[in-house]
Amino acid sequence: MDESTTNRMHPGGRRGRGAASNQSGRYEAQYREWCDDGWGNLDAVPPAVSTTLTKDSSRKVLSYNKSPDLGFDRAVNPYRGCEHGCIYCFARPTHAWLGLSPGLDFESRLSFKPDAPAVLAQELRRRGYKCRPIALGTNTDPYQPVERRLAVTRELLKVLDSFNHPVSIVTKSNLICRDIDILAAMAARGLVKAAVSITTLDRRLARRMEPRAATPERRLDALACLAKAGIPTAVMVAPVIPALTDMEMEAILARAAASGARAAGCILLRLPLEIKALWREWLAVHYPDRAERIMRHIREARGGKDYDSQFHQRMVGAGPYAELITRRFELACRRLGLGLGREEHQLDCGQFRAPPKPASAGDGQLLLL
Repeated sequence: MDESTTNRMHPGGRRGRGAASNQSGRYEAQYREWCDDGWGNLDAVPPAVSTTLTKDSSRKVLSYNKSPDLGFDRAVNPYRGCEHGCIYCFARPTHAWLGLSPGLDFESRLSFKPDAPAVLAQELRRRGYKCRPIALGTNTDPYQPVERRLAVTRELLKVLDSFNHPVSIVTKSNLICRDIDILAAMAARGLVKAAVSITTLDRRLARRMEPRAATPERRLDALACLAKAGIPTAVMVAPVIPALTDMEMEAILARAAASGARAAGCILLRLPLEIKALWREWLAVHYPDRAERIMRHIREARGGKDYDSQFHQRMVGAGPYAELITRRFELACRRLGLGLGREEHQLDCGQFRAPPKPASAGDGQLLLL
């Protein structure tokens, strides 16, 4: 019997979620599997998976990387896990480090960092800190649904604003428009740029693939809202999925340009680690008729494998299919006047200054300005 089939959860229990199962992570000694105990338990509809939140008291919030594929060397992630539930999310395997499943656990068992703003301020004040743009929203979306009431991302932006520290943001949510008061002021000083990720314009497909993310139309509205406020905006056509969304690339770029996007980027679907099985499982549930065709194109662009993690190839792939996607993307951007690549809009690091520390309560000492 197919392992992905035996481990698949009842549809009623995973309603509104992206993953079809809760497969164990790669570090677990035991493998969990749904099974019938003889009393017909698999026939009963289980309660829907609910979202739980856990406080993360990390002592550091800045994470650094040396990847040549990324346009930044440092990032801040206010959350672990993401309720958007995008089935293709490359960050899913990071939940395995926590002893949780990259499947349903990733999108329902979240942790948040309420101390992140204060910790970030401490890190930016450290002697020897050299300012370079911080990326916000690299692992999980900083504007996922829980941000609406927790506002950790907004408080982080306030810290970056007070330090005149440049930041780039990537999101799928129109909740970013809530923070336009901060972002517009930073943009006027050349300190911020924002990108909105749009995978498809098909609302039904988006609901299946990104169940709790904003609809495609609302993401386009977010682009227009940001652009109107004078914030440099880009659209990320990411990921491009062979035989499922690749035919929409030009239409997405055209709609984004009409909404005010100045630049664009694209990334070919990536299937590292546990995502391979989760993706195949999702295809079997939603698109069994074209699953093999989709996987065939993916392997064609990944050297005959489901995924190739080599630098300079993991984002774009290799071979005729990958080259065709890149060529189409470049031609469409040129026709629409959209900038290409990470060099399109440079942020200003020269304004970085640590603000005066607030006086401690009751110390009786005034700030020296």
